[in-house]
Amino acid sequence: MKQILLVEDDLSLIGGLSFAVKKEGYGVDVARTVLEADEFWSDEKYDLVILDVSLPDGSGFELCKKMRLTSKVPIMFLTAADEETDMIMGLDIGGDDYITKPFKLAVFLSRINALMRRSSNFNQESPELSSNDIRVELVKGEVYKRDEQIDLTASEYKLLCLFMENPNRVLSPEQILNRLWDCNENYIDNNTLTVYIRRLRTKIEDDPGKPERIVTVRRMGYKWSTETTVSKRGI
Repeated sequence: MKQILLVEDDLSLIGGLSFAVKKEGYGVDVARTVLEADEFWSDEKYDLVILDVSLPDGSGFELCKKMRLTSKVPIMFLTAADEETDMIMGLDIGGDDYITKPFKLAVFLSRINALMRRSSNFNQESPELSSNDIRVELVKGEVYKRDEQIDLTASEYKLLCLFMENPNRVLSPEQILNRLWDCNENYIDNNTLTVYIRRLRTKIEDDPGKPERIVTVRRMGYKWSTETTVSKRGI
């Protein structure tokens, strides 16, 4: 049974969410404070973490940063903090999804299931992707740039694999969102994708301001370009 850590202090939500998640076939532990979450997290046994942002003794953002130091476990923010800056911060520090309250339970469960499916299926493809001095070892979930390992979050990793599996093919924002989230794109705006693209470029491009691997195709989308000069540059 896959395990979920729910970090939430709202008693009116805890019971209903726990019941719904268990009905989907998942195990769930509930922490109402940062301290309790730290205690549960100590053995890193979870397949998904759901974080509220505002907690009695701290912030879900800080918890996310701490978890990302040692784990690529999918992290979903579930919060009343609905400002665009909050969403961008949550995704920038390593969150994989961001749902604001109030929300529809069916959408919440659908996105949990989508995160679980993607985390299970990452390593069931061909053993390696390689292009433009970037190598992805799918079995290990590791990424290398010119043989030096680079650290990606789960969402960055998924996005990179999607691009590398479709070399020189223009992918529209809608196509990318559909592949990454497995749900109706109406629930996710393009700001989310922009954050992921920018964050991934800072890690894999030689000059993120002039990207040569993930190229923007005006009015169409993005593509993984193999027609670059990056492989000719010195290390």
